[in-house]
Amino acid sequence: MAVNNISSMPVRKYKRETSEVSGCLKYMIFGFNVLFWLLGLGILTVGVWAWSEKDTFNNLGKVANVALDPAFVLICIGTVTFVIGFTGCVGALRENTCLLAAYAIFLSILLLLEMTAGILGFIFKDWIKSQATAGFQTFIIHYREDPDQQNLIDWIQEDWLQCCGIEGPKDWDRNNYFNCSSRDIGSREACGVPFSCCKRKPNEIIKNKQCGYDVRKPGFPGERHIFERGCLRAGEEWIESNLVPVAGVTVGIMVLQNFDVSKIVNEKGCIQAAEEWIERNMITLTTCGIFILFAQ
Repeated sequence: MAVNNISSMPVRKYKRETSEVSGCLKYMIFGFNVLFWLLGLGILTVGVWAWSEKDTFNNLGKVANVALDPAFVLICIGTVTFVIGFTGCVGALRENTCLLAAYAIFLSILLLLEMTAGILGFIFKDWIKSQATAGFQTFIIHYREDPDQQNLIDWIQEDWLQCCGIEGPKDWDRNNYFNCSSRDIGSREACGVPFSCCKRKPNEIIKNKQCGYDVRKPGFPGERHIFERGCLRAGEEWIESNLVPVAGVTVGIMVLQNFDVSKIVNEKGCIQAAEEWIERNMITLTTCGIFILFAQ
């Protein structure tokens, strides 16, 4: 009789919690990576569109240096951002361990590359300067041949660094259109510089595209209204003056990339999670301290 009473008692069913990641963190990572997914898709689309407009896909030989081509750089950045955003977005939403593992591996590789680039940047500054000089020389030589490189160098000279040439305006002799000897073949730009080298006049609305004509010609009448500082020195000064903000952004990106979502579970307390976060980000925090020391 007692056995019958026990067997007739209702059995409570407990729902087993299958999610190992907190809901708040799950959808925060999902939303964050959706933005990166769409951003990567947009950058990739712009890069592919730029190459198709230049008909580069049918004639890759026309690209003087693929690594320095802005459209190719956009394609690479867009592809990497798209893949990482996809794995993080779908992996967090579906709690797929394979995608989350791939997401963590991608971010770890990026973190390692960023730290390596930062360390090598301080050690091999002269080599980086020589590579930057060689790249800028390529931009100057092919200034009229690639509209993307032309727009890039105009933006660097006019808007970003406000400079002209590598060491100065004389570097534009490397370009066939601006070389002083090109006067013999009828180039109107001979002994001149691009308009992006010209200093912007107060209240100037429409940019004078011919402001750089003849400014390097001996006996040029009037005061030269172009930037005399080279872009290499201007870039060094920009890095020195913006070292702290650049370091802050870099370290912030490192912290986000090193944020391992697969180990944040519901049962973990805040103190334990904070301790583990500090242990995982010890290298990042040390790097931040090194940057601050260099800035001081």
